[in-house]
Amino acid sequence: MAETSEPIRVEREGAAALVTIAHPPVNAISGAVAAALLEALTAAEADSACRALVLIGDGDRYFSAGADLNELRRNAGGAPGTVELTRVLEASRLPVVAAVNGYALGGGCEIALACDLRICSENARFGQPEVTLGIMPGWGGTQRLPRLVGRGRALEMLLTGDQIDSARALEWGLVTRVVPPADLRREALALAALLAERPPLAVAAIKRAVGGSLDGPLENGLRREREELDRVLGSQDAREGLSAFLEKRPPAWRGR
Repeated sequence: MAETSEPIRVEREGAAALVTIAHPPVNAISGAVAAALLEALTAAEADSACRALVLIGDGDRYFSAGADLNELRRNAGGAPGTVELTRVLEASRLPVVAAVNGYALGGGCEIALACDLRICSENARFGQPEVTLGIMPGWGGTQRLPRLVGRGRALEMLLTGDQIDSARALEWGLVTRVVPPADLRREALALAALLAERPPLAVAAIKRAVGGSLDGPLENGLRREREELDRVLGSQDAREGLSAFLEKRPPAWRGR
């Protein structure tokens, strides 16, 4: 585990990595936080024994309130590495679960949007308040949010800067599960453990198929899906999965 003075903490829970943003008082994303998150993601990606990742904020009030505004005022582009961070999250071979405790605002919301799955506590609130500061989202909010909740709902959030609560986030499909605050960490790790049990090659292929073609023509997406399936079918894991099913035994995934 990282030292408590570091802007993040990294723990291992079985085959899952638990990454905690620990930058009080509101878990703002500074350049140091972004760099530490990128380092943690890179390390998890390189660890063949790691099969899933959970991203959470320290405490129960803030997942992350977004960009460090002092850095943003000094540097018009914001903290370096933040856009890359969202791309790395999205492109990771690992299934990434955002466990949103409390507020996920601005860049904090955008980081959650870049994760594969989002579950949240009952006290969670999501928002893109950049417009109220005279600016706009710049870490993917104008692109990922409409793809998740639809154009109209996204524009309502983006243009007003208003927040939505956990119930509305569930209704709109921004999150897939709402749990009591005391249960969030446990539920997120249980979901990560389930994902970690799935064959890693197939998981990564599914992520590529969905992420690489969702916004294009259906025909292109179907072609991409078939290409990914052909690659997976040639793997040892695919042979193992089919054999294990027919032999009525648990499969042993090797990631190759």
